[in-house]
Amino acid sequence: MPDSVTVISLGGSIIAPKGVDTVFLKGFLGLVEDHLAADPRGKLIIVCGGGGLARDYQAALREVRPDAPGDDLDWVGVAATRVNGELVRRMLRAWCVEDLVLDPTAVSVFAGRVLVAAGWKPGFSSDNDAVILAQRFSARTLVNLSNIARVYTDDPRTNPAARPVDALSWKEMLRIAGEDWTPGKNTPFDPTAAKAAAQSHLRVIFAEGRNLQNLARILAGQDFSGTTIGPD
Repeated sequence: MPDSVTVISLGGSIIAPKGVDTVFLKGFLGLVEDHLAADPRGKLIIVCGGGGLARDYQAALREVRPDAPGDDLDWVGVAATRVNGELVRRMLRAWCVEDLVLDPTAVSVFAGRVLVAAGWKPGFSSDNDAVILAQRFSARTLVNLSNIARVYTDDPRTNPAARPVDALSWKEMLRIAGEDWTPGKNTPFDPTAAKAAAQSHLRVIFAEGRNLQNLARILAGQDFSGTTIGPD
């Protein structure tokens, strides 16, 4: 049987909401250990986002230099993902033998049990890097962990009629994600990533990142709480 690869897009807001959440990271480390022990052929690709660190520094750049171009803001966000990624990679060093992946299109070797990646370049978020790595290593499922438990039909902050859903088609998800990427955009999934995932017929699961018991159920193929997009 070929190795089974699952991609986890780990939101920066989960790693370090306001300072590094070491309690969560210890629990996540234990979950990874348990998962790899239970599935000897299983492999994980973990792509780290920038979260609050990225948004704080992007906001600082906007305040100091209001005319800062989008690429400059994106590069600040990329740097934040790499700080988070290096922390997670070294935390998982017993299973991760490759350096932190900075260009998802350039990596071809996955010798360990875990591969850790961070942001690549301007134009999209680390969600898109996660999709590229899923395509590259034939992963069937991408688990997107953030601070939301489910995807809503619309932004609940502006639309009181918005409701959480258990499943969506990619056509529906593309409507929610929108068309254009802007640095620091706060949507369930980056529009560029959503388009690429839809074209690849990828299955993407959205779940609340700090609920580690729920994540364990997702990885084990059991019933879970969250929203599933595709494949379709």
